[in-house]
Amino acid sequence: MKQVLTWATVATSTAKGVMFSVSALFFTTVAGLSPATVGVGLTIAGAGGVVTAFAAGRLCDRFGPRRVLLVAATAQAGALAAYCLTRDSVTFVLVACVAVGAESVQRTAHVALLARAFTGPDRVGVRAWLRVVDNVSIAAGSGLAAVVLVVGSRSAYVTAVLSAAVLILLALLPLRALPALSGGGGDRPTEAGRSPLGDRRYLTATALHALISMQFLLLTVGMPLWVTGHTAAPDVTVALLLLLNTALVSSLQVWSTRLVDDVPSAGRAVQRGTVLLLAACLGYAAAGYPGSAGWAVVSLVVAVVAHSLGEIVTETGGWELAFEWADPARSGAYQGVSQAGVAIGRAVAPVVVTSTAVASGLPGWLLLGGVFVAAGAGTRALTTARRPSKPGAVPEPAR
Repeated sequence: MKQVLTWATVATSTAKGVMFSVSALFFTTVAGLSPATVGVGLTIAGAGGVVTAFAAGRLCDRFGPRRVLLVAATAQAGALAAYCLTRDSVTFVLVACVAVGAESVQRTAHVALLARAFTGPDRVGVRAWLRVVDNVSIAAGSGLAAVVLVVGSRSAYVTAVLSAAVLILLALLPLRALPALSGGGGDRPTEAGRSPLGDRRYLTATALHALISMQFLLLTVGMPLWVTGHTAAPDVTVALLLLLNTALVSSLQVWSTRLVDDVPSAGRAVQRGTVLLLAACLGYAAAGYPGSAGWAVVSLVVAVVAHSLGEIVTETGGWELAFEWADPARSGAYQGVSQAGVAIGRAVAPVVVTSTAVASGLPGWLLLGGVFVAAGAGTRALTTARRPSKPGAVPEPAR
């Protein structure tokens, strides 16, 4: 199972890396769309992705996560190929909604499959391993896309997008080999159990994790804008810092699973990780103070190291809670809620990050870091609280 998921992740994440690097230029130079149209279209598609991430969980419980994963991957590959025929804004928005929506469905189905196929620490361990594979494969895809960017021709861009579509289809081959597991796993539908929408603890944990997940866009949106517009560091520092983050996450994500083996340790991990994110915010702010380029670069390196460690630890703790607090009978619906929360956090992050840290400097960085720490403290409190018990029952600890 792990090997199958590894090869499928290699294919899909390499395609993701290609699209990350060439999509913006493809839409403007090949499809002839304006940057404003691209921005609005992707925003609409991102909002739709939140809905499909949630809906995918129910589909996984009804039809099985493997089946949903296969259909969504096929739809995404078709949408990527359709980009090559897009020439107007309406078509672009429709195709983008399918592409982004299908990718969201895949993420939910992927996690739902892990929730059914593995138990205990193995689930978090496998997810950590797959995240390493994801990061390395995205980097490989970005490297392949660099050749396209150097060539810069229309045919090169079209070839890159079609290659991404083919890679998504290749991921179907190992996925089709996944067996239907016993005990509610694989493709076997499950519809019993409680709804996550009535589980206040799970919804609260999801909302808190959505706040913490803004740190992803802090790195990819906030940090580049801050470095190029508010520090003395050379612009190339941005690329080097992103590489440093990729290297640290790839090296330490699996190791971080040793820190988490139950719900209380997950709560501690999330809280400590958010303190590291606060330290990162202070490091970014320090880089903006007048001084030499050397001071700015050193401050930024320290900040990204703290940011990467915070990212690694909060993700590991968050995965443990998302798995352990889900009703096994409705694993798809629960993971759909979890993934929708992450999607919401990432959707609002650009506005939050740019209007606080980038726009206001130190006060904004402190506010953003405070939000992370507050979310971490709230998560820790959830893991130490006792669950409400029914009348006459013994109170149940927060397992």
